[in-house]
This record gives sequence, structure tokens and C-alpha cells, in this order.
Amino acid sequence: MRNANVALLQLCSGDQVRDNLAQIEQQIKQLNAGVKLVMTPENALLFANAEAYRHHAESEGDGPLQQAVREMARRYGVWLLVGSMPLISRENPQRITTSSLLFDDRGDIRARYDKLHMFDVDINDMHAHYRESDTYQHGQQLTVVDTPVGRLGMTVCYDLRFPALYQALRDQGAELISVPAAFTRVTGEAHWEILLRARAIENQCILLAPAQVGRHGLTRRTWGHTMAVDGWGKILAENPDAVSALKVRVDTGVLKTLRAQMPVQQHNRFQTSLTAPFENTSSNKE
Repeated sequence: MRNANVALLQLCSGDQVRDNLAQIEQQIKQLNAGVKLVMTPENALLFANAEAYRHHAESEGDGPLQQAVREMARRYGVWLLVGSMPLISRENPQRITTSSLLFDDRGDIRARYDKLHMFDVDINDMHAHYRESDTYQHGQQLTVVDTPVGRLGMTVCYDLRFPALYQALRDQGAELISVPAAFTRVTGEAHWEILLRARAIENQCILLAPAQVGRHGLTRRTWGHTMAVDGWGKILAENPDAVSALKVRVDTGVLKTLRAQMPVQQHNRFQTSLTAPFENTSSNKE
């Protein structure tokens, strides 16, 4: 897409950090000059196990993983979202979080979001039992930040099943919402597109969902289908299963018309339950 301003990277990440970083850079190298914001999936820098996540966990702003991403953002002059990586918890330094970090084109961290909802479920696949809370502490804050292409609310993967979070982000001014993901093949085939379109329609936001695809180790398989969905629920672009970048033109201007014609936020008679208990880390910096 010649006029694309956002790129969503579809990856097949594994347990070798160097290979994962090379995969990300290879895709960024092929983007056109108009791309301002690049997003990567959940587990973009490391898709492994609890021991590896704890070993590679970094303090915010410090560590080789973040340095590599910082240099990439500077080198290619793009804002770069790490879908998730292990970071030392802000609340408890003995624990780690699975966190999304947004770097600007100078390599500075503009926002951090710690995944709120832990994927503790049983799935009828080879992996069978998923227990993220055994590894990670859930987040405590909502995050909304200004970017060159619009005001972005940040979520990660399993968060997609919790509509109150998305409503809270809309209440705080989100126009775009990031959904970096590693949906399983089973849950992805059944629910991925439906949930993305529902959250986009409910909140009249553009959802940007870069995804993992393929095999990760012996038992993990992910669905892929990286997708951008507009505020009407229309799929703007989709990458079913290729390990490649999905380029899309994002225009938040059309949201103003949609929201004026159908002012669901003003009509809503229910308060967002997440607004009070969670700290707001909205940022107006750009």
C-alpha cells in the first residue's frame, strides 16, 4: 500500500532473541518511507517458557532487548511498539510482567502497558494448559498515548475478551487500540475476527492487531491473521498466514464523523468499571 502509515508485523518468534530481532528488522527494512508506526505481536522478542522469560526480564529503560529495539527505531525513523516482552514489575521487583512498550523515532520510551488479564485457560490443543499467572503479575494501569497517527490505547492478546477495558480506553480518548497477540489456532479460528470487529464497533475505534503465526516449540501453534479493523467493523487489511508486514492507511478523521452520527459514548448509561480502580497513565506528549 503506497500511502500506508502503519505496519503490523506478523512474526513466528521463538526462543532465540537474536533471530527474533533479525526477523523484525528484516520486515522493517522493506517498509516505505510513509510508515510512521510499526507494531509487533505479543512475545515478539522472546516466545519461550517461564524460565527464559525470567532470565531475560529487564527493568524499564535498561537492558539489551530494549537497547536493540531503541536502535532499530532510530535507524529506521519509526515509532515501534514491542507487542510484549518480560519486564520487572513496577509494583513488586520480585515479579515480572508481560509488557508492551512504545518507542518513538528517537528511541525514547513513550508508553508502557502491563497486560491486565492473564491467560489461565485449558484449550483442546497440544499445549492444553495455559497458566500465565504462574509466570507473570497482572498489570495495574491503563495506558493511552499520543502517536503520529492518532491517540493509542494499549492492550495485549487475552485482554480482547474484556470489553470494559476497551470502553475505558475509549473514555480516555483512544482512537486506535493496539492488540498484539499470540492467539492459539483453536481460539483464533473461533473468535479472533469476531472479537476484533466487536471491540472496534462497540468503541468506534480502529483496532490494530499484529499476530504471531505458526509453530513455537513442540506444542504451541498460533493463528496469525494479523488484522486492521475500522470503527465500523470493516476489515481494512488482513494477513492470514505469511511471516511479513501488513501495511495499512490509518485515518482517524473518519472516526469523528462516525462518532457524531452515532454518539454511543454519550448514550451509554453504564459507567466503565475500570476507570476508578486503575491508575490512568495517559500521555499527551508527542
